[in-house]
Amino acid sequence: MTQFGLSDILDLYTKGQFPMAETRESDGFMIVEPDMRGIIPLDGLHISRSLKKAMARGDYHVTINHCFSRVMEYCAAPRVGHPETWISESLQMVYEHFHEAGFAHSLEIWDSPHCDADGLVGGLYGIALGGAFFGESMFSVKPNGSKIALVYLVERLNKNGFVLLDTQYLTDHLESMGGVEISQEDYLKILKPALQVKASFSA
Repeated sequence: MTQFGLSDILDLYTKGQFPMAETRESDGFMIVEPDMRGIIPLDGLHISRSLKKAMARGDYHVTINHCFSRVMEYCAAPRVGHPETWISESLQMVYEHFHEAGFAHSLEIWDSPHCDADGLVGGLYGIALGGAFFGESMFSVKPNGSKIALVYLVERLNKNGFVLLDTQYLTDHLESMGGVEISQEDYLKILKPALQVKASFSA
């Protein structure tokens, strides 16, 4: 295993890097620095007509930091086309420590007003440093679960003074919601000032 302390792992994000494991069972992790980075401009989120209709029904509930560990477990679960995960059990423990320390956060979408175990239908988690939020992973159990979570994430980041939403890579899913791809060189240029911004995810 790469012998890093918790502060060393957090420091990776300030350098434009992040950790990933090869499998759920991996003891160690890789330090990743892609040539191209995915971001979602906080003033450029695209909400499709069908998603607007789904949200207008209001048959869901949103919470923040309600069940961080469960969100990570859902994100790490096998899915169609992705039988393996980069979220190892050891990395999950790292992010749970970050959550306890106030650096890692989750956003949950429920189809039950009681927010019980069976009602979690979507969510995401990530790291907040300064005015930058580093989105790590998201999941959907029912249609639109992760999309609704992303809409509320962007709304919260805008309200609380964030200036950068990093998605690490650009997927078709993220591109459909306004995500763009920039070079690592350009990413580092916007990362440095974003880290100097005073913002609070939990405010």
